[in-house]
Amino acid sequence: MSWGTELWDQFDNLEKHTQWGIDILEKYIKFVKERTEIELSYAKQLRNLSKKYQPKKNSKEEEEYKYTSCKAFISTLNEMNDYAGQHEVISENMASQIIVDLARYVQELKQERKSNFHDGRKAQQHIETCWKQLESSKRRFERDCKEADRAQQYFEKMDADINVTKADVEKARQQAQIRHQMAEDSKADYSSILQKFNHEQHEYYHTHIPNIFQKIQEMEERRIVRIGDSMKTYAEVDRQVIPIIGKCLDGIVKAAESIDQKNDSQLVIEAYKSGFEPPGDIEFEDYTQPMKRTVSDNSLSNSRGEGKPDLKFGGKSKGKLWPFIKKNKLMSLLTSPHQPPPPPPASASPSAVPNGPQSPKQQKEPLSHRFNEFMTSKPKIHCFRSLKRGLSLKLGATPEDFSNLPPEQRRKKLQQKVDELNKEIQKEMDQRDAITKMKDVYLKNPQMGDPASLDHKLAEVSQNIEKLRLETQKFEAWLAEVEGRLPARSEQTRRQSGLYDSQNPPTVNSCAQDRESSPDGSYTEEQSQESEVKVLATDFDDEFDDEEPLPAIGTCKALYTFEGQNEGTISVVEGETLYVIEEDKGDGWTRIRRNEDEEGYVPTSYVEVYLDKNAKDS
Repeated sequence: MSWGTELWDQFDNLEKHTQWGIDILEKYIKFVKERTEIELSYAKQLRNLSKKYQPKKNSKEEEEYKYTSCKAFISTLNEMNDYAGQHEVISENMASQIIVDLARYVQELKQERKSNFHDGRKAQQHIETCWKQLESSKRRFERDCKEADRAQQYFEKMDADINVTKADVEKARQQAQIRHQMAEDSKADYSSILQKFNHEQHEYYHTHIPNIFQKIQEMEERRIVRIGDSMKTYAEVDRQVIPIIGKCLDGIVKAAESIDQKNDSQLVIEAYKSGFEPPGDIEFEDYTQPMKRTVSDNSLSNSRGEGKPDLKFGGKSKGKLWPFIKKNKLMSLLTSPHQPPPPPPASASPSAVPNGPQSPKQQKEPLSHRFNEFMTSKPKIHCFRSLKRGLSLKLGATPEDFSNLPPEQRRKKLQQKVDELNKEIQKEMDQRDAITKMKDVYLKNPQMGDPASLDHKLAEVSQNIEKLRLETQKFEAWLAEVEGRLPARSEQTRRQSGLYDSQNPPTVNSCAQDRESSPDGSYTEEQSQESEVKVLATDFDDEFDDEEPLPAIGTCKALYTFEGQNEGTISVVEGETLYVIEEDKGDGWTRIRRNEDEEGYVPTSYVEVYLDKNAKDS
């Protein structure tokens, strides 16, 4: 099977077919190139996806990735990053092993095809030239034969005519002979050219064209083999990365199998455990016996005068509640909201101290007298400080000793702070040792440096170490205080107590040893464990429960609508008229009343105040 023998007359079709083969090869190259671009784009998108969901460094999100499920997710992201790398490898290998190689081969193929068909056209032109020569000699031979025949006929006609002279006959005879000679010469020339043409034609169809077509056939077969090898390489490039991709997928499966739900549940306990005990039962308060209320009014003076610690706080929850949730009339009487009021007509309103409903009116001692008793009682001063601390925590202040956190969380923060300080101390000590060694080297080899130049740096490092140690002792003291309050824990989560056995915990001025949670996630100190303080706190709260409402000192008209959604504030509607019971004391808040049960603070800039002159003078 050879194109030279089977397709000897299909020169033009072979030329078209070989051009089509080159086009197919270039199309395949373009296909592989687009595949490499897709692989690169896919790898880039995978890397961006992995990077997008990686936790931000030094952020709260990074702390959340301590759970096994989140760690498995991080491992999945890392494996996807490696997975993307394998797609980049596929792109690189296809570009180097297929695209570059085939592009070079296409150029060689085009050059070879051009050379082969150039030889074919040259042979074709030669045989066409021989054919034209043959046709020319043939026409000349034919013409000479016809001329010789006409000359012979003319001679015979002249020879038969008796009226023609002998000279004319001789002339006709000579002309006929010349024509016959020319015909013979043309015949000989035609015969020679014909033999030559037949030889050339035989060479053309049996030697030149078969050889040229054979080369074209071999060229085309090499092209077909080459494109097949490229397809195998295309598959092999993919197959080479399959084991690594399989390892990436195995890594994801292994990460998924490492998820431990029990461990995550324990981490949730460690993260949010407050260390508080559940509240006790609430005692029944009987309001049907007014005599008990009367005795309760005098309990403050009785307990102070008689000094009886018989009354116990016990399971009564009134002293255990967060001061800002229940009726804390003390803070509403002492201060207005501590945050600046919103500019009108802003919708946001600051957090304020609640102002609960008034108790039934009772004949009581003046409020100032009760407040003086509260301020002159030493245990009450401590409780007042705890109230101020609770208020400051609501305003966003963060104490250095983390007292705004529940006990368990506070212990973890203090432990973390102590560990950080110890690391800093160790770092400074290593620096000090390095400077000391360098100083010794300078002492032994003065040409390397001046030892005195290191004294300032050494003193500075020693001073930093001393400061860090003092700071560590301060946090260790707070940690010892917290650990002494917390209930017993397991050995894995408890610090070694031997470090603090020899130290006396520092005295901390607080209202209580236990702390409890607040509505905003922080906590304040509980009341003291002494029975006297408990009784005083209970009676003091009862004092303000039955307090008479403050008299109105004027009226006001609401200029804007104010949504009093937070504690201590009251909602007003634009154009509404209300009573003023306390002026703005410079903090931007005015205390108003709608009726006997509804009163609170509104921003001064939201209302227009009309004070009663007599009330203001008094």
